[in-house]
Amino acid sequence: MALDDDIRILSAVKLFQGFTQEQLRLLAFGAETTFLQADHKLYREDDEADSAYIVASGLITLYREQGGERVPIGTAGPGAMLSELALIADTNRLTSASAAVDSEVIRLSRKMFRRILEEYPELALELHDRILEELQQMIARIEKLAPRFTD
Repeated sequence: MALDDDIRILSAVKLFQGFTQEQLRLLAFGAETTFLQADHKLYREDDEADSAYIVASGLITLYREQGGERVPIGTAGPGAMLSELALIADTNRLTSASAAVDSEVIRLSRKMFRRILEEYPELALELHDRILEELQQMIARIEKLAPRFTD
C-alpha cells in the first residue's frame, strides 16, 4: 500500500483526528502494512500488546477462546482501530483476532507512536484530553446500565 493511502486511512481514524499532514506522514512512514488471508490469526488473547492495528480493508473477527472454542465478541471493518490502548500503555490483548475474509491491516508500534508524541508534546496533551473525554462518556454509559444489574 502506498504511503498516501496509509495517510488517508489513518486520517479517518478518530484517535488521529487533529493530527497534521506531517504528523500523519510520520505515523504512516513508521507503520507496517500486512495482508492477512481469511482465517489467518492477527493476534492471540493474552499476548503482550506492543502495537495497535488499523483495519485497512476486509473484516477482522474478535473472539475469546474458551474450552477450545471460539466465542465471538464482534467484528472490525475498514477504519476500525484494534488495541489502541497498546499505543500508550503496557498491556495484553483482551481478545484474539483473525481475518474473517482476506484483509489488510496497518500495524502501529508503541515505540514509534511514543517518538511522535515526544516530538509533538502538544499532540500528547490533545490526545490526553480526547482519551479523558471518551473515558467520561464510557463511564456515563455504564452508569445508565447500572440499574439493570441491581436488585
